[in-house]
Amino acid sequence: MDGDSTPPAPCTFDAGDWQLLARHWYPIAQAADVGLAAYPATLLDEPLVAYRARGELVVARDLCPHRGVPLTLGTHDDDGIICAYHGLRYGMGGQCNRIPSDPGLKIPAKLKLTTYPAVERYGLVWVCLAPTADAAPDIPSMPYWDDPDFQQIICPNFDILGFAGRQLEGFIDVAHFAWIHTATFADPEKAEVRRYGTVETPHGFHADYRSNIGNYPIGVDGRAPPDFEWLRHFEVHLPFTATLTIHFPEGGRLVIMNAASPVSARKTRLFVPIVRNFDKHLPVEDAHAFNLKIFEEDRRIVESQRPARLPLDPTAEMHIPADASSIAYRRGLKRMGLGRFF
Repeated sequence: MDGDSTPPAPCTFDAGDWQLLARHWYPIAQAADVGLAAYPATLLDEPLVAYRARGELVVARDLCPHRGVPLTLGTHDDDGIICAYHGLRYGMGGQCNRIPSDPGLKIPAKLKLTTYPAVERYGLVWVCLAPTADAAPDIPSMPYWDDPDFQQIICPNFDILGFAGRQLEGFIDVAHFAWIHTATFADPEKAEVRRYGTVETPHGFHADYRSNIGNYPIGVDGRAPPDFEWLRHFEVHLPFTATLTIHFPEGGRLVIMNAASPVSARKTRLFVPIVRNFDKHLPVEDAHAFNLKIFEEDRRIVESQRPARLPLDPTAEMHIPADASSIAYRRGLKRMGLGRFF
């Protein structure tokens, strides 16, 4: 697999930031959505095509190397995707395996797509544009995903016209519940945030936030003792992924992964795998609908923030004690070597 450390043109990121971000893994699609047909996606401004040829998953630059036509304009069969311009077909490994205009020609080895490493995990296709040589895929962990006692749910993809860093920061923010999510799960009378801390990890940091703010949908009452203390455990995997494990009464666990995939510096595609060990008899559509409402509440805020990108200069925005996770997140991004503003 090739990979490429050169930013695409045009690019909405600073070149140095792009090269750092391109070393990491991001989801581009739900695995179930990628079949034989060319599946279009964009990651860090790079147009991509994903497909399967004889069972093999291939993710490549969406460009036929013959005459520069996007492969997502073409067709497909069991042996690969077929360019709409001259019918060249690209199969396993992105290698060209048919030239209709000259069927007897020995196909040169260099006539192949620019491909990228791709891994299926948590029901998603993860891709890295500029992998480090011989390094194992650094894909965030998802607690309980393989536990047979847990139900796996993958919410529909969700697009946000905002920067992935702003979206991820909103996901780990605990002070906005009483102001933004009062139509879904939060109580406007419970706005106070207890002091909490963060602990640095090799991939980012984690934080435990304890409160009496429940996580049941509005209108669902009486399922937790009045004095029940809710624990929300956040695990942040830089740059744009986090998991939230919510501890429910009677040993219930709900884990939500927030994988903010940067389509560009101005657009984010959100992927949200979920696992739970309770309410497994309920339709998954109910979980989809509930989480969609929460995403919509957050989207209005993220799309309105200015500057649109995330300031890493600590003096650029003011901070309050409830911002402990946000401060840790920005410090982590800065340690990665990213610019003052993405």
